[in-house]
Amino acid sequence: MLQKIDKQLVGDRFQRSLSSYANHAVVQNRMARELAEMVCRESHSCAFNRVLEVGSGSGSFTAELLGRASVREYYANDLVEESRGCVAGVIAGFPVEAFHFLAGDIERFDSLPMELDLVVSNATLQWLVDLDLFFSRIAAHLLPGGMLAFTTFSTRNMREISTIEGGGLGYYSLGELEMIAGRYFDVITAREEEVRMEFCSPEAVLRHMRHTGVNGLLRRSWTKSRYQHFLDRYRHSFSSENGVYLTYHPVYCCLKKSMS
Repeated sequence: MLQKIDKQLVGDRFQRSLSSYANHAVVQNRMARELAEMVCRESHSCAFNRVLEVGSGSGSFTAELLGRASVREYYANDLVEESRGCVAGVIAGFPVEAFHFLAGDIERFDSLPMELDLVVSNATLQWLVDLDLFFSRIAAHLLPGGMLAFTTFSTRNMREISTIEGGGLGYYSLGELEMIAGRYFDVITAREEEVRMEFCSPEAVLRHMRHTGVNGLLRRSWTKSRYQHFLDRYRHSFSSENGVYLTYHPVYCCLKKSMS
């Protein structure tokens, strides 16, 4: 059964992991690099007037983008207020003329910056409740020819955890993402991959999840018996040559608003 997203819990978990995220989010950091490269490849000029980043977190994607592109005015949004300082620290090293931070749930903002020419989001959109409405709103705030580029996760993401624990996020398939986005944008790029991370033990998997905040749905407390059951099942079902594995299923999408 899919679980309802508790945005407060998600924010709390990411707030706790903010200082450790950059060092442990290996897959998300790789996604950030590839997303920044995709943005510059598809935009050609790699120069932007007004940019909005959704889910700025530790600022790792901000650094990847600004290391490749010039931006005059940068808007960053995150559930976690502490992200402001992380992103501000990154932006201070680049010639950005103006920086604005929008703290809170992007789905609950009454208004967003207008006349954007780029909206970007790395490893965040899986936490949104109404993706169709999000795409619609972003399209309304982008200039004609403006671009929405994002990474998120798809249906096989962290399947080991959902197999043992039950439930999980309501991930979209790549085809579903293209269909929803296609109502508002021209789909320029859409691709997916599977990344298998190996860990020495199930305990190391849980530490990895805690350090990256991706356990935003696991509210239940661990009893001794439940914890042992999880470890035993994980070892039995998902063992590898070096211990155990955890699957990530990233998708990469680049969308453009019609010029008409």
